[in-house]
Amino acid sequence: MRSDWTVFAALCPAAPSWTVPWPRIVAEFDWIRRLDGVPQDPLHHGEGDVATHTFMAASALAAQPQWRALPEDERVRLFAAVLLHDVAKPDCTRTDPDGRITAHGHSRRGDLAARRILWDLGAPRAWREHVAALVRHHQVPFWALERPDLEQIVLRASLVTRNRDLAMLATADITGRVCADLDRVLENIALFREYCADLGVLDSPWPFASDHARFTYFRTPGRDPRYAAFDDTRLTMTVLSGLPGVGKDTWLSRHAGDRPIVSLDAIRTRLGISPTDNQRPVAAAAHAEARVHLRARRDFVWNATNITRQHRDLCISLGAAYHARISIVALEAPRSVIHRQNAARPSPVPATVIDRLITKWESPDPTEAHSVTFP
Repeated sequence: MRSDWTVFAALCPAAPSWTVPWPRIVAEFDWIRRLDGVPQDPLHHGEGDVATHTFMAASALAAQPQWRALPEDERVRLFAAVLLHDVAKPDCTRTDPDGRITAHGHSRRGDLAARRILWDLGAPRAWREHVAALVRHHQVPFWALERPDLEQIVLRASLVTRNRDLAMLATADITGRVCADLDRVLENIALFREYCADLGVLDSPWPFASDHARFTYFRTPGRDPRYAAFDDTRLTMTVLSGLPGVGKDTWLSRHAGDRPIVSLDAIRTRLGISPTDNQRPVAAAAHAEARVHLRARRDFVWNATNITRQHRDLCISLGAAYHARISIVALEAPRSVIHRQNAARPSPVPATVIDRLITKWESPDPTEAHSVTFP
């Protein structure tokens, strides 16, 4: 069996039988084997544990005429998503004092786990992020029109994955189980399809008028996505994002030019703070340095790991308040390269810290900035 991302193509059901080769899938993936025996709420999952549900969902997807009609590469990508959609349930499943089984947060943590798994398998970034976004949003069609922010959610999904894929995955998820409210959820999924089709984002991304219109829409609750926001940016703040050892300093030496650099590593060295210490003084000093450049309307680079959306937003919100154009440069490297390059640094980050950061890594997407580039 292949040991890279092409294994999904080898395992994907194909004509004429369209059979899911479950024993081979179980033998191939340790994260599938971890699903065995993980309990679920019997009200919504009368079929049993997570492994049983994943097999049933994969079989339900393979039975969909719409999925069978897709080009092969798209079938494989969606099949990978159905195998991964509940990958985080072993880490999220809890039994409350009343005996009710829950798995709160498994979609978001599944996004992180899917990204890590596919990265280790060497999947192309765009393919990997499409699958991870499907895992993160796979429950969205279930509650269709119940969320007041559904428009923003589906527009975001249109930029990072495809809403038609999301509807097919949700259909496989709900029909691949024993569920009392099957008909209601299927109706919600149908409403989700209609909603996305009416907006024109079932198969296509939303056509924002400009990068600035997109940036302000996702930062402004209630904003009309058709609004062509006036571009009042005054400088460009380049935000680096990447795990320790991916080559951020190399990128700076080649591309920063004469722009000033707000470097968290340099601040840590100056303050005598290690990567394992409390980082609040480091962050406070970085924000103070950044404000100097923002007030002067001077282009600059923010050099930090910024591997989570939350941490990036701390930088981005500050820049947006000063009317900065935000450019994210996202750097990646294989795990082995990261550890090798980190070990060669004058002051290596502890390997345990890197491994912990990998479990939190969220790749940037177009909703966060005016531009996101992947050198």
